[in-house]
Amino acid sequence: MAVRPRQQSDGEDEVVPANDRSVLGRAAVVMDAFRSQEPVLSLNDLTARTGLPKSTVHRIAEQLVELGWLERGTAGYRVGMRLFEMGGLVESRHRLRNAAVPHLQELAFRFRISAHLSVLDGDEVLYLETLPARGAALPTRQGSRMPAHCTGLGKALLAFSEPHHAERVINRGLTPRTEYTIVVPEVFRRELAQITATGVAFDREESIRGIGCTAAPLRGAGRAIGAISATGPATKACSREVSVAVREAASRIWSDLFS
Repeated sequence: MAVRPRQQSDGEDEVVPANDRSVLGRAAVVMDAFRSQEPVLSLNDLTARTGLPKSTVHRIAEQLVELGWLERGTAGYRVGMRLFEMGGLVESRHRLRNAAVPHLQELAFRFRISAHLSVLDGDEVLYLETLPARGAALPTRQGSRMPAHCTGLGKALLAFSEPHHAERVINRGLTPRTEYTIVVPEVFRRELAQITATGVAFDREESIRGIGCTAAPLRGAGRAIGAISATGPATKACSREVSVAVREAASRIWSDLFS
């Protein structure tokens, strides 16, 4: 790791990692100090391990405590609960993907259509998995995002989210992506009500011309934790046969997750 000198208050130069130039870089160095086996590190321990000035370490550590990344006790600092919560989120998404992929593969093979797994992230859908059909040119890939209001996945997730979440999306504006995008708030609310009643959502060329999507939420009796979809030519992807298969696949994924 490259190093550079830093002038301390007593006039001596201190050698610190070069990536400590930013606040975020220094915070990362402090968090990296907890990779050792000791669960609790004193301020002196952190100072020695990071090579940063003690005053800087103290300031950053206290800021990390406020954010929940660290906790402060009588013996020093330890990793905070927020880091464990984030790790749990990653693990839960990994479990969700593992449960969904076999069923997505079955949908893709049966209908020669693209299949997706997504979660809701703010006003967007985040694609956790994409299985593109042969020859399909879609702007979605693992890790990509699309506006929730104009996708089948997004509408399925919004219909089974907290009511204020859908209203926030509506109030921020239903920006059109094609001439078929639903942009009238009351029409969009009726669309969500229909999805709630049927358990299936459609994108009828609302995000990409010529492309349709049938989506179903992954849920039990509460809000959706994710959604799956089958995507392809509009007339094929929105057919009754595909919609029944997608809804059944969503139900099987839920059973695999919690059986």
